[in-house]
Amino acid sequence: MISIFIVFAVFILFYINKMTSSLCIQKEIPEENQQKVFHTINVLVTILLISSYIEILYT
Repeated sequence: MISIFIVFAVFILFYINKMTSSLCIQKEIPEENQQKVFHTINVLVTILLISSYIEILYT
């Protein structure tokens, strides 16, 4: 179960980063701010994935 969820999480993080990159290009976010945007989005998505795993684990 955990291996399937890890593969799913990596897939989700990859595409979220791809969409974040497109957003930065489209909105013309400066290079120095892009790092903060990526970091914030990655942390929030990771928290979401961990909470989803915990919810699945305990149901």
